[in-house]
Amino acid sequence: MASLWRAATGSAGQSNEEHGGVEFWSNPERTGWLLKQGEYIKTWRRRWFVLKQGKLFWFKESTVTRGSQPRGVIPVATCLTVKGAEDVLNKQNAFELSTRSETMYFIADSEKEKEDWINSIGRSIVQHSRSVTDNEIVDYDSNRK
Repeated sequence: MASLWRAATGSAGQSNEEHGGVEFWSNPERTGWLLKQGEYIKTWRRRWFVLKQGKLFWFKESTVTRGSQPRGVIPVATCLTVKGAEDVLNKQNAFELSTRSETMYFIADSEKEKEDWINSIGRSIVQHSRSVTDNEIVDYDSNRK
């Protein structure tokens, strides 16, 4: 499985069709600034995040229009958990988003923002988890026997 970060960060310059037709600039479910840790160079960068239709996009600027190019996108259906991570990172307002193969870390501006993001992403994971790949569905079915 390709790295989720590589898939996400490699998305700059993609057309709207490559984002699943999601109009991220119009009526998002949630938006806001978060610090995101890089995959290779573990520095923290402030990015504007947009959650819409099961995808978490990020941008350098908070002004998002039809012509904006996301710096990356995470399909939340591939995520298994979203939860607080202050104890892992030893940083206030930290949370993590985990797939089967990796964990991504974020830091919100406040405890309330952190909880709001966790709740919004958690709802989106539940709503979009039925759109996983056929292989994952087979895996889930085989685990039930």
